Amino acid sequence: MERIENTLYAKRYPLYAKKELLMYEKFYGFKENPFRMTPDSKFFYPSPKHTEALSSLLYTIQQRKGFVVITGEIGAGKTTVCQTLLRKLDLNTKVARVFNTHLTNRELLIAILDDLEIPYKPGTKGKLIGQLYDFLITQAFSGVNVVILIDEAQNLSPTVLEEVRMLSNLETEKEKLIQIVLVGQPQLKEKLKMPKLEQLRQRVVLHYHIAPLTVQETKDYVRHRLAVAGGDSEIFEEEALDRVYAFSKGVPRLTNLICDSALLSGFLYERKTISREIMDEVIREAPLQGSSAEDPSFVEKIAHSV
Repeated sequence: MERIENTLYAKRYPLYAKKELLMYEKFYGFKENPFRMTPDSKFFYPSPKHTEALSSLLYTIQQRKGFVVITGEIGAGKTTVCQTLLRKLDLNTKVARVFNTHLTNRELLIAILDDLEIPYKPGTKGKLIGQLYDFLITQAFSGVNVVILIDEAQNLSPTVLEEVRMLSNLETEKEKLIQIVLVGQPQLKEKLKMPKLEQLRQRVVLHYHIAPLTVQETKDYVRHRLAVAGGDSEIFEEEALDRVYAFSKGVPRLTNLICDSALLSGFLYERKTISREIMDEVIREAPLQGSSAEDPSFVEKIAHSV
């Protein structure tokens, strides 16, 4: 069970907010929170676009194609796709994940060596690459595929991106020794268009952009998460789901945010279903998500768009 952290509800319901075990899971019959903000592969929603991104990643890694780029807006579900990918890879695949992308060339190499648990001797960049190469050769002879997955790759400097390209040169006559997946926001695609990164761009065998969900996909996404959490998939009325899409524009993270708030509000009002009225109120008082959320007429605009 979780503590209510939302300041909105803390102000409106001060007595409830002080209760440590207050949450809506039991009220709605959930086994767990259906709209946690942390990526969980168990809740992966197989929309056509997310399924295609996952399938493309699996294929390029298993076939040792080399270089893959996955982009999407903030909250589009990129990390959840990656989490699901890790769950589906076989035991003969080792993955190094890099989350901190504000790194120098040498720091990137060390991060990769550390995550792959490679014992290494500190030294120059060249010596570090040599130790990585020796490890990759050993893994290749053992039939092990090595993957480097770099999240938030749009933050990498052009110099570090060029270093990543150099790592992709580690290969035998027959196959790539290392598969590289760059995951980032749309700025990554724009950065890769820089003339100085032309060689890297030519090595990308697949670039897939995860677009926001459609109206119907958003509704199915909500129902999917409700069902996975062990609850009734029809808790949200149809008009309420229309409001969800109008607020989130099909972005999963914003969908999670507003649905979580709606369930909490429904719980506090002791409503077993989430109506349009509850959703309108939650949207009106939602944390600021840009100018639309702070606009007093936002709900009225939504009402005219659905």
